[in-house]
Amino acid sequence: MSDIASQTNGVNINSEISPWLTPLAYFLFGNLVLPIFFGRIQINGQEHLPSEGAVIFAPTHRSRWDPILLAYAAGRTVTGRDLRYMVLLNQTKGIQGWFVRRLGGFPVDRDRPTTSSIRYSIELLENQKVLVLFPEGHIIEGNKIDQIQPGVARIALQAVSNQSDLSLKIVPVSIYYQHPAPPPMGCKVWVNIGTPLNVREYQDDSIKKATRQLTNDLKESLKNLHQPPSELL
Repeated sequence: MSDIASQTNGVNINSEISPWLTPLAYFLFGNLVLPIFFGRIQINGQEHLPSEGAVIFAPTHRSRWDPILLAYAAGRTVTGRDLRYMVLLNQTKGIQGWFVRRLGGFPVDRDRPTTSSIRYSIELLENQKVLVLFPEGHIIEGNKIDQIQPGVARIALQAVSNQSDLSLKIVPVSIYYQHPAPPPMGCKVWVNIGTPLNVREYQDDSIKKATRQLTNDLKESLKNLHQPPSELL
């Protein structure tokens, strides 16, 4: 179930794709939970989804529903590919953590960060996996795209630096709720998938400049995607 693992400073980081729990979760959420809870889910831009190669999905973060909606819009039932998520450490503990770790989640300790989660993220990309990183860092109130953390760009640039033939795309994704988070039952939601950013196009610059430029371009892409639908105006 766990095909990649990393151990740094005695900390073991790994994620699993359970052969029985994952398809069950996709079926239940895709056919029952999401259609019942949300009034409508509209997905735009699925033609932008890469069918192969290393991918980082960089979605907006407004609700705990975000990872589930992203899997629904871009996961195995759409692309045939499973998603790996970097999640907060406390989300990988207890009963919740048991499920999270078997559905592709692996921990990062935001209060006491180490290199383990970063190295594991890079290993996933080097192995042509699909990684989900929330560039805003945590759940944001309101719909304004304000601060984008440089972590996504740093991980991406390090991965292509480590592996000369690695094709890596960053896909910006807006998840826009009709009502502010937490979304109430019956809320409409729009998932807008943007044009991928080719990380190799940023390699000619110094690492500092490349990180800044890639982060800025990702921010602009998210701002353009994360606009209120016409029916809400």
